[in-house]
Amino acid sequence: MTIGCCSSLQGSGTTVQEMLCSNVSLAPLDNNNVNDSACRTVSVGFPITMMVTGLVGNSLALILVYISYRRKENRRKKSFLLCIGSLALTDLFGQLMTSPIVISVYRAGRKWENIDTDGCLCSFFGVCMTTFGLCALFLASAMAIERAMAITNPHWYSNHMKTSVTKQILGVMFLLVLLFALLPIAGVGEYQKQWPGTWCFISTGDSKVPGNTVFAVTFAALGIFSLLVTLSCNVMTIRGLIIRCKTKSGASQSSKQWERLTTETVIQLMGIMCVLLICWSPLLVLMLKMIYNQMSSHECGLSSTANNSRTLDCNFFLTAIRLASLNQILDPWVYLLLREILLRKFCIVANAVSNCSTEDQKGTQTVLDALNKQNQKGNKLGINQSN
Repeated sequence: MTIGCCSSLQGSGTTVQEMLCSNVSLAPLDNNNVNDSACRTVSVGFPITMMVTGLVGNSLALILVYISYRRKENRRKKSFLLCIGSLALTDLFGQLMTSPIVISVYRAGRKWENIDTDGCLCSFFGVCMTTFGLCALFLASAMAIERAMAITNPHWYSNHMKTSVTKQILGVMFLLVLLFALLPIAGVGEYQKQWPGTWCFISTGDSKVPGNTVFAVTFAALGIFSLLVTLSCNVMTIRGLIIRCKTKSGASQSSKQWERLTTETVIQLMGIMCVLLICWSPLLVLMLKMIYNQMSSHECGLSSTANNSRTLDCNFFLTAIRLASLNQILDPWVYLLLREILLRKFCIVANAVSNCSTEDQKGTQTVLDALNKQNQKGNKLGINQSN
């Protein structure tokens, strides 16, 4: 699609094409100089598997969100459903936009130039990576903020948090992220082909490009800030749930139901935090390290960096971006699909273990009480006999 777009622009004029394909670096990668064992770890099976699983999971999530959104009894949950539906749609489009390009490059022998002669596809790929990556992080933060407000301040939430407000916030967020991702096309920053030559992303090692360092640092800073907001809001939500659960403690059916829902929600929030940290922290931290050292992933395939003491660990960077891409697959399962399947079973097992331990404690206490009574009787008999 992108190549065809750039080809059609040649007929209408070169100015638009030069703007579209500007600030895109396609430095050739000398794959022959890369370690053979490292190259063998790069397989086309990985992107194919990730694309299929991502499409299936996010499609199922969208169907479930649509069904839940249409129900009248879920009016209070519509803001949350809008957020999680937007996240599933973002992850789905992220997979559809980028995975076919990666697979095509693998089929072309990992030679990006064979399918992208003018650099437009690299620019398109970088815009997609930046847009869908930041949108996923911001949507996770939006859902964390929404849950925190609903738990800690339910009255304000019910009066002010309308679906129209949620739609406006989501629309503005998508627009701002897209404008940010288009900055390299406007001349601020650069998208560069990354090792092993199958994908493009923000350049981290070329400080000569205008605004490149600022653009790369801003992306990493926004990602880390989003993670911190998500973690903080989830901790606030967990704390609020535990406090409300203690106030509602009792033997009634409603209090037991509230305790079960609290347990499920706390487990889910902890799972969300673990997934976000594992998937995004390595890439964002590594980007800041690369920016500081003026290193870039595309240098992994150049023989000139073979003896450099600051040589980047190519496999680690590739693993970091794969972990970030894995988040698109895990999102629908962590937020929606596994909630009804695994959380209830986990709670049942936890309750069973808790009941067993409680019964064991009661049994042990009963035996101890019986022994104490026997000792007391024996002491009384001994006293009577001595008297």
